[in-house]
Amino acid sequence: MDTDNKYRFACTLTFGDIYGQIIVWLVILFMSLAASLALMGAQQPVFALVTVGLILVLSLPFLLFAFVTTLINHIEFQPVESGQAISSSSSSKPNRGTEASQATA
Repeated sequence: MDTDNKYRFACTLTFGDIYGQIIVWLVILFMSLAASLALMGAQQPVFALVTVGLILVLSLPFLLFAFVTTLINHIEFQPVESGQAISSSSSSKPNRGTEASQATA
């Protein structure tokens, strides 16, 4: 096994990748609130609170699973060749700390 290889970690996740998941969860949240308001109007406040709690408790694991799997699908490890310097691959995204020190000099 060759252990001398270096890898570059890149996360390509963007807000657009999880935007749909957030919208679906908000729809579920608003539906649960609507159901609880309907039950509150029917003079059953205990059932209203149980309904909101049950929907949130059941939907949160699915939401977290969707976020985590989407994040894992967007993580990339790319091998860096021995001739390439790691700093050259990060030259397209300059470090903010170096920018500030260069601006003051």
